[in-house]
Amino acid sequence: MDEGSVPVAEDPGRRRRVHGMLKLYYGLNEEGKAPEQPESLDPCDINGPHFDPELYLNKLRRECSLTELMDQETCMVRQIRSLDSDMQTLVYENYNKFISATDTIRKMKNDFKKMEDEMDCLSANMAAITEFSARISGTLQDQHAQITKLSGVHTLLRKLQFLFELPARLNKCLELQAYAQAVNTHRRARCVLQQYSHLPSFKGIQDDCHAIMDKLAQELRQKFRDGGSSAKDLSECVELLLQLDEPAEELCDKFLSHARSRLESDLQGLEAEIRPSLPSPASNTDILEFIDRGCNEFVSSLCLVITSYQELFINHAQKGELLHAFVDDLAARYFMLVERRIQEEKGVGDNSLLVRALDRFHRRLQAVAKLLPGSAVPNKGTEIVIRAATERVKQYLSALQSFYMDSLTDVRQALATPRLSVAGTSVAGPASGRDAPTSLPELLSSLSASILNQIKSVLASVHLFTAKDITFSNKPYFKGEFCSQGVRESLVVSFIKFVCQSSRQFCETAGDKGGSTPPALLLLLSRLCLDYETSTISYILTLTDEQFLVQHHSPVTPVTTLCAEAREAAQKLLNHYVKVQGLIISQMLRKSVETRDWVNTIEPRNVRAVMKRVVEDTTSIDVQVGLLYEEGVRKAHSSDSSKRTFSVYSSSRQQARYAASYTPRYHSSTHTAQLVAEKILHFHLHVFLLPQVSVMTGIIKISLKTFLECVRLRTFGRYGLQQIQVDCHYLQMYLWRFVSDENLVHFLLDEIVGSAAHRCLDPAPMEQSVIEVICERG
Repeated sequence: MDEGSVPVAEDPGRRRRVHGMLKLYYGLNEEGKAPEQPESLDPCDINGPHFDPELYLNKLRRECSLTELMDQETCMVRQIRSLDSDMQTLVYENYNKFISATDTIRKMKNDFKKMEDEMDCLSANMAAITEFSARISGTLQDQHAQITKLSGVHTLLRKLQFLFELPARLNKCLELQAYAQAVNTHRRARCVLQQYSHLPSFKGIQDDCHAIMDKLAQELRQKFRDGGSSAKDLSECVELLLQLDEPAEELCDKFLSHARSRLESDLQGLEAEIRPSLPSPASNTDILEFIDRGCNEFVSSLCLVITSYQELFINHAQKGELLHAFVDDLAARYFMLVERRIQEEKGVGDNSLLVRALDRFHRRLQAVAKLLPGSAVPNKGTEIVIRAATERVKQYLSALQSFYMDSLTDVRQALATPRLSVAGTSVAGPASGRDAPTSLPELLSSLSASILNQIKSVLASVHLFTAKDITFSNKPYFKGEFCSQGVRESLVVSFIKFVCQSSRQFCETAGDKGGSTPPALLLLLSRLCLDYETSTISYILTLTDEQFLVQHHSPVTPVTTLCAEAREAAQKLLNHYVKVQGLIISQMLRKSVETRDWVNTIEPRNVRAVMKRVVEDTTSIDVQVGLLYEEGVRKAHSSDSSKRTFSVYSSSRQQARYAASYTPRYHSSTHTAQLVAEKILHFHLHVFLLPQVSVMTGIIKISLKTFLECVRLRTFGRYGLQQIQVDCHYLQMYLWRFVSDENLVHFLLDEIVGSAAHRCLDPAPMEQSVIEVICERG
């Protein structure tokens, strides 16, 4: 096989097959060893050790045909070539390994030769060292005992010299106020002096030392009694007095008393920062500086007192309760100051300072937990952190509510400006200093976007409480309850409920015209609540759950409940809008009927101006509703919808009923028709997600029903009846376009004309052709 036929890269599957064939050929197992199996004695076994070629060929010639022999030869040649190719492949693949192994072996031979020379040199040096050591030991053996004796005598003389110089050393330390050195020096010699106190010389040294140490103890007691030193110096002073066998109970009480005075001084400094003597803006430090000072001064001093107390009075177990009471009392006062300072953080602009301050406060209190296991201080500090975070959430909720109400105020102002038109086109008016929305859709989009952006901004600020670098954020007692009940329920859910509740309050205003609430605002808020129900609520809650990793361990408000509340608010607002707009038009119709003398009126020549105003206002309302709501489904209109005629005699009445003698009472057929109309009206006012045509149907029904009731309370002459005919025909020409079913409008207008004829003293209707001419001219 030539060099070009060597494969450059082979897949692992083919390589395993090649190795498997070679192992099979050489009779090896997976470990590279020949399997232990009985040797084959068959001379015709080509893989056995007793293989005989002649017998194998004779057997093939006897048993196989020529074609089978040719196939056998072809197969054997192919296997031989395959084995040769695989063998060459293995050689080429392992060539570099063979070369590397050869170089390594050659290098090892050189290294071992150099190492043998170095070991020979080391062995010779060790032998020389051993010989010199033996010679030195032999030379000094005679003087070793003498040197040991002299060394012992020298040590004893040094000790005696130390004892004789001890009073002078103690006086010198006393002059330099090196109290710790004096106590340590005396402790080293006290046992020896006690042991040899029966000797006069040692007795004198002992008496001198006792006098000096009594004086030192008196100075330490005076220094401890003054209490003007630092906590570290006081701890050192107590430790030295304990070493001088002072009573531990008395020292313990005095130590805590001095520590209390120093810690109370730190607390007074913190209180002065909360209530500065000079009320100036620069006198109050920020919350982070306040917490830093409290931690660096009070908490650090408290930890030092705990550590010193435990080190000094560790053998007095009965004093543990005294330490706990001491720490709890001072910590309670410190926590009260911290809570007062936190309550002053009313602004919701920058939340990072408060979060960092609470983090440091919580972090430093963990040192107290380690120094004093079982103390209630860390738990009370954690409660302060939780209360502070909860209070901050309440402040953000209040800020969101204020922002929402301010946004509604801006919307009301925008609706009141003359440059806002119903159809969304600007009209003449004073130019504003900023680009304000000029249509209801733009106002709705601006309001919804500003509220959503404010919610996101608040969530980003609150999210600082759960940052990874904040120590208390991952604690189970904080994160689960804070994210679930604090952020989701108390902030987001409460704000959504506030939006729905405040929107519903606009429907509770008194007065026939709905108080001072603009109808356009009712329409806009209804669409806002509807958008919240369809998408915004789900988006806000999903964003909150993902951002805060809310785990619903506690019961939470489901999305469906909030959507149902928003749906109810939207429905109520839209119903109120229909009622307000219907009452506005009804008021015009009522005044037009009540202020006219229908008995002595002149013959009608024109449509009354109020009817034109009704059509104009209805058209304006239709455009206004169409900006925010879809048109809806209308029934197919007849080709002569605008030319329907009204009979002065309803199909349910007989002409004999309208004689000159007037009977002022309602008839059963009229009352039944009225109940049917009211039921239809009630149905249209309570179908949720009212489309544009349904809203307009409700408004027109309210208006026409009012018109009908006013007509029923008046008495008409001939021309009064004819004027009602003209007005109703004019209304039919235009109002049928706005309703879902023109037959409903026609029914109410027919009732109005019929009621006018019923109340007419001389019921002589006008010709229909004349009515059409007057209306077309009007």
